[in-house]
Amino acid sequence: MYVGRIVAVGKNAAGANAVMYRVSSRSFPNRQAVDNNGTLAVVPRPGFETDLNKNPYIAYNALRLVGDWAIATNGSHTDPIVEKVALGMPIREAMALSLLALDYEKDDFNTPRIAAAVPRRGDRGWLAIVRKDALVVHEVDLQVGRAQYIATYEADDVRDSQVSVFDASTAAGAAEFAVSGGSFADLEKPVTSVAALTNDAGFALGTYIVEA
Repeated sequence: MYVGRIVAVGKNAAGANAVMYRVSSRSFPNRQAVDNNGTLAVVPRPGFETDLNKNPYIAYNALRLVGDWAIATNGSHTDPIVEKVALGMPIREAMALSLLALDYEKDDFNTPRIAAAVPRRGDRGWLAIVRKDALVVHEVDLQVGRAQYIATYEADDVRDSQVSVFDASTAAGAAEFAVSGGSFADLEKPVTSVAALTNDAGFALGTYIVEA
């Protein structure tokens, strides 16, 4: 099944919180995740930079850390969410206001904007989406050994059925898990992914690129 871009939150078997973002794409598969000094960005692969002329939405900061939060999204709304949290705004309001202000993407598919956030400590994370017909910002339980996700298509609301086992022990492993682990392995057209996983120092970051 093709569900487009995916964000997920969860806890691994050791109880570490994780946030993951996966690019799945039929139209622009030539992309990669890169680490820009602690910000994980999605950009065109070398030789495909001109894809930005066809669709300006395909490159963005996908995962950033701010305070005790790791935040992942499928677009330019990552930065305003982070900026609002840095100014002291609660995560719910930061996500809701940023999604409402930017709204769904005005491309050929009216692509929703999605977002996910997890704290360094605690048992509650957040999943959010703004579609053409709705804005949803939902607090969810972080359960050991499980990840819950939302996607731009088909799985485009917060539902208890959109879950997977989750057992990655590193941030890089979490990024790869979002492509080929658990329920994510059944979702089509993976391109690249990013993840943050809590550790004693805060968050570790990881990326994964599907071989072309």
